[in-house]
Amino acid sequence: MISRVGPWRAAGYLVTGVLVGVPLLVGLLVLGVVGAALTPVLVGLPLLALLALTGVPVGAVERWRLRLMDPARLPGPHRTPDEPGLTAWARLRFGEPVTWRELAYAVLLACVLWPLDLLVLAGALGVPGAMLGAPVQLAVSGGDTRIAKLWLIDSYGQAFLCAAGGLVLLLVLLWPLALYARSRAALARLFLAAREPEQRLAEVTRSRARLVAAFEAERRRIERDLHDGAQQRLVALSMKLGLARLDAPPELAERLTAAHEEADQVLSELRELIHGIHPQVLADYGLGDAIADAADRSAVPVEVDVRLPRFAESVEAAAYFAVREALANVGRHSGAGRAWISGRYGEGRRGDGRGGEGLLRIEVRDDGRGGADPLAGSGLTGLADRLAVLDGTLTVDSPPGGPTVLCMEIPC
Repeated sequence: MISRVGPWRAAGYLVTGVLVGVPLLVGLLVLGVVGAALTPVLVGLPLLALLALTGVPVGAVERWRLRLMDPARLPGPHRTPDEPGLTAWARLRFGEPVTWRELAYAVLLACVLWPLDLLVLAGALGVPGAMLGAPVQLAVSGGDTRIAKLWLIDSYGQAFLCAAGGLVLLLVLLWPLALYARSRAALARLFLAAREPEQRLAEVTRSRARLVAAFEAERRRIERDLHDGAQQRLVALSMKLGLARLDAPPELAERLTAAHEEADQVLSELRELIHGIHPQVLADYGLGDAIADAADRSAVPVEVDVRLPRFAESVEAAAYFAVREALANVGRHSGAGRAWISGRYGEGRRGDGRGGEGLLRIEVRDDGRGGADPLAGSGLTGLADRLAVLDGTLTVDSPPGGPTVLCMEIPC
């Protein structure tokens, strides 16, 4: 909501609008014409991309100018990129609706608003100002003068009468001038302020990213504590039991042997638990090798065709554990004799129709009986929830009789 401000602040807002609008019009014309002319040789494409992003700096300047009308600062609506670099920044900006609203406002400012501001200023300040200066104009001309190209003044009596009329007219026109400036600022705020759903979405995205990072950090801490603490103690215990068995009498050696075997079994189970929390192969070699390792451990023979680069820890962890859950479902519920895993990364269109982003796509297929139902407690709901934390999706195609195909997609 634009607060009531004095007429001179309103006039300052309109004057600076003209000062911004004129060079903006020239810049848009140059970028548009040169970019379109050079597009056939591909040189113009960066210029057209720059033209599309013109609204971003214009929006920042306009939000600063709005403080002339309302001291309350209008917060920037843009989100902060998750990764450094110009590419990540540009990808995020092109995908934000506010970027295109800012571009629309920049075009409106360059083509319509600043000429309208200039017209209002000329009518509200220019004409009364010319009337107020009638005595000065008459003295300079030495004879007669025409005020604002409208009235001929040939005496000082007429000049002072005109100046008085100009003062009255100025006082009368200051109120509609301020009213127009408030309307003009409200229009700018409509284009440049973040919508409430966008603000909520940005905050949800940031909080979700923080939760994912905190969850992965806690997972790694638990893994480290188990590896460096409980596992090392069990190793030491197993060694002591083995040494004690060598020197013990036969009746006690039998019991120590049983205890030694039990300690080794607990140690093996603990190692499996640590591997399940965060496998070392995932941290050291990446998602592709970790999926191959999970396939080797599967109860059902699995063929792997995965060619993937390294990703952020949260993405790799989510994809890996989703694949493990899918393989566990294959072993427990499908009755399959074989399974296949394929994984690719590239620019692509998601199953929900969205595109234009880097997409990790992993497909798990089996030759089982089919009929997988997410509502039947098969673990598919939890798998979908794991992917949804990173804005990923799970698509299940499992007709009765099979085969079952699970497609996991994560934008990254």
